[in-house]
Amino acid sequence: MVDIDDGLEQMYQEVILEASKNPHGKQHFAADLADEQASTQGEAVVVAEHEACSAGQSRQFNPTCGDEATIRVEISDAEPHTIERLVWDGHGCSISQASLSVMVDLVEGRNVDEAMELFKDFHDLMQSRGKGLDNEEEEEALGDAVVFQGVSRYPMRIKCALLGWEGLKDSLARALAETK
Repeated sequence: MVDIDDGLEQMYQEVILEASKNPHGKQHFAADLADEQASTQGEAVVVAEHEACSAGQSRQFNPTCGDEATIRVEISDAEPHTIERLVWDGHGCSISQASLSVMVDLVEGRNVDEAMELFKDFHDLMQSRGKGLDNEEEEEALGDAVVFQGVSRYPMRIKCALLGWEGLKDSLARALAETK
C-alpha cells in the first residue's frame, strides 16, 4: 500500500496531465459506421450503444461529466488469446483520457486473463478511497495506473477513471464471443 504525500500527489497529477495531453492508443474511428450510413442514406443516423459496434468494440458514456469513449480490441485467434491491438476514440476529462492512455500501455500485448486481472486490480484501487491496495504485487503490476490512487478519494471522479477499463472488459467479452 502506497501512502500518498504531497510530492507524490503532484507527480501523479503531472503523469495524468501528460497522459491526457498525449494519449496512447487514441485513434479516430468512433463515428465511422454512423457517418457512412448517413452519407449513403442522405440523412442523419442516431445509433444505440452497440448497434454500430463491431466485434471487439464497446462504447462507454459517463453522463455525470460527459466522458465518452469507444474502445476497440483485436485478440489473437489462438489461446491464450493475446491482445494484439487496443485503440480508442472519444473525449472527456483529463482523468478519463489519461486512464485510457495508461490502460493501453498496460494491457496491449498481454493475454486476456492477465488483462482481466489488471482490470480487477484497477477496480479495487478505485474502491480504496486513496489508501491503495493491500497487496504490493498487485499494485506494482498496475505500473503507471497506480497514479489514479488519489482519484479514488473522489467518488464523482472514479467513474471517469473506470470508463475505459469498463470498455476494455466489454470489448474483450465481445471479441471472445466472436472466437467461439
